[in-house]
Amino acid sequence: MTSQTTVKTLLILGASGDLTGRLLLPGLARLVATGRAGGLRLVGAGSDPWPQEQWQDRVHTAFADAAGTADDAGKQALAALEEATAYRQLDVTADGPLASLLAELEVPVAVYFALPPHVSQKACEILQPGQVPAGTRLVMEKPFGSGEESARELNRTLLTLVPEDHIHRVDHFLGKATVLNILGLRFANNFLEPVWNRGHIAKVEIIFDEDLALEGRARYYDGAGALRDMIQSHLLQIMALMAIEPPATIGERDLRDAVAAVLRASSIKAPYQASTRRARYTAGSLDGRTVPDYVKEQGVDPGRNTETLAEVRVDIDNWRWKDVPFILRSGKALGEKRKEAVVTFRPVPHLPEGFTGIDAPNKLRIGFGPDTLELDVDVNGPGDIFRLDRTTLLAELSASELLPYGEVLEGVLTGDPLLSVRGDTAEECWRVIEPVLEAWARNAVPLEEYDAGTSGPEGRLGSARTD
Repeated sequence: MTSQTTVKTLLILGASGDLTGRLLLPGLARLVATGRAGGLRLVGAGSDPWPQEQWQDRVHTAFADAAGTADDAGKQALAALEEATAYRQLDVTADGPLASLLAELEVPVAVYFALPPHVSQKACEILQPGQVPAGTRLVMEKPFGSGEESARELNRTLLTLVPEDHIHRVDHFLGKATVLNILGLRFANNFLEPVWNRGHIAKVEIIFDEDLALEGRARYYDGAGALRDMIQSHLLQIMALMAIEPPATIGERDLRDAVAAVLRASSIKAPYQASTRRARYTAGSLDGRTVPDYVKEQGVDPGRNTETLAEVRVDIDNWRWKDVPFILRSGKALGEKRKEAVVTFRPVPHLPEGFTGIDAPNKLRIGFGPDTLELDVDVNGPGDIFRLDRTTLLAELSASELLPYGEVLEGVLTGDPLLSVRGDTAEECWRVIEPVLEAWARNAVPLEEYDAGTSGPEGRLGSARTD
């Protein structure tokens, strides 16, 4: 059973960093403004020697949007949290300071590691079990570790400090509404589940194309790249939800067991020049502004050959999905923003003679942020009833009133593991992509280029293998 302990103190490590200011604090603000974090105290800790006023100014700025739309009770809650917050300069990799801070805080405490993975790992290795108060929750950002073995080591370390149900390996990409929309679509519609298999589906594509360039994130991104940052961390999780067997419940154990079973059956097969591709953006234009070559962006090391676009074909070797390609793609600095899963169904086996016009495979599109559902179908066109035309049925899906990081933090504060990745699953995600990382490091797959603001490199991966 998962504990429902109410957290009294949220400690953010890396409080002076970009993640905290841009995503964590605004997400927390919406949560507080809607009355879902009563009695919480916020403490920030970072390596920068910030005075208390500078931290409070950061919190105030990050809370501004939520405060502008909140009711009176929400405004009061935000003001109270802002007034009581504290900041501590702290080296989390030194022996002693983090443990001393934990001993001072009102428990239970949720410790949010808004830090690079290797720093989080070192901080956890220094902590001793007796230095972590009972009820503490440890919140780890993805990517979790730097590979399968380091993820396994980090899991072992964390389990010496707190039980598994107090470890939150968060995936902000998977908002609660998105997860439930996928599950509801699949398992609440009797017409859909019978065709959700290799007999009727030709391929599944999961795309996360950004129309943003590096945006000052070279310190992290240049050491990660698109494959680690997006496919390993996020898109494999969406793939698993799209592919799972029907669970008995959407409870923690049933759902995460089903996700783990899919990932254990998943692999990216050699030769990797056929099953993967990587590319990097060059100079171009995005939304009317000039973007330099990636290698000329501040903080980038050209010798790393970091990819800004990654695309892989994942095979799920089980009864339902054998030989159906799952194409996962994520890229930066592209001309069109796309966040969607596209299911392409197989063509009908026979179209009665006499029909003309469009006869293309049906496609189902699930959009992420905003959450939408589009189904392309062929129908008799106007005027000529023998001519088929393509039409799209569109529905808007339920969205959360919280920001993605607000949903993450709500799960932490209430002990809800739905948006948390289980330890074995985190290791499996690394197992899937590590052979590709090794092949790319050997330059076994060429590093292509594409101009910023375009649709990416020419051609598409996996177009020759959809049967």
